[in-house]
Amino acid sequence: MSGLTFSLKQLTISNQYYIHPLFCPSLTHPRHLVLPEKYKMADPQFISCNLALKEFELKETPGGKQVTFSVKFVKKNGELVFIPRAVAAGLLFNRHDNCMWGILPVDVQNYPSGRVTPVHIDGLVEWNGKKIKL
Repeated sequence: MSGLTFSLKQLTISNQYYIHPLFCPSLTHPRHLVLPEKYKMADPQFISCNLALKEFELKETPGGKQVTFSVKFVKKNGELVFIPRAVAAGLLFNRHDNCMWGILPVDVQNYPSGRVTPVHIDGLVEWNGKKIKL
């Protein structure tokens, strides 16, 4: 043990100073480290699938404007698609029998910027920035 040399540094842990050797792979448990407020992550927000579908059914505001939303979903072939701004649209088949919803991408002025995309309700991943819980 006499041949080992240590380089030491101080860590702030719960407003107390501790000295740890740098060679240690795990200095402290991550729960004990204190981060400044600007580096803290926000808690993930979740929404149930039923609430997301109820929000989808709101086609217009009381003022008559279309309700826009952002959505992330998985296509049938496994591709993950994110549409940052979209409105609800109709489909050419019965949506309740097929569990499909029509989504139309729009631009900032609510003008269509693509085609109507059918989305299966089990493929929804994110709704207005909130993760979907089944």
